[in-house]
Amino acid sequence: MSNLLPAARAQARPRGFERLGLAVFALLLFACVPGAQAHEFKAGDLEVGHPWSRATPPGAKVAGGYFTVTNKGGSPDRLLSISSDISDKAELHEMSVKDGVMTMRPVSGGLVIPAGGKVALKPGGYHLMFIGLKRQPKQGEKFPATLTFEKAG
Repeated sequence: MSNLLPAARAQARPRGFERLGLAVFALLLFACVPGAQAHEFKAGDLEVGHPWSRATPPGAKVAGGYFTVTNKGGSPDRLLSISSDISDKAELHEMSVKDGVMTMRPVSGGLVIPAGGKVALKPGGYHLMFIGLKRQPKQGEKFPATLTFEKAG
């Protein structure tokens, strides 16, 4: 295991939910980069795979984040929040097209990861938004982000 990856840790129980932070190092690589390394992180029954983000141009204030979450457990879980020191805030968003109009909106209440299922956060669908970038991510760079689930295990 990478010495850059801190161990997942239990956090205080806000509003009756048990929270577990899962440190995820998002790869800042374009999806088409040949020979990109696969990365996977585990917490309880959840596996977070292949986190990535695109490099941003100078002056960009936002960046997207993408990955898959696989729930190998017998009960659903829920992605509640994301945080990272690369931005002022991070949010879970959804893009959709209705009547030919594409919209993007924050997801309230979290994202359900079904028991025995997989959810992909990808361009054009569910994804993370890193808002108020403190610096511009570069191609090939890694940065930490913490995903908080309702229950991870």
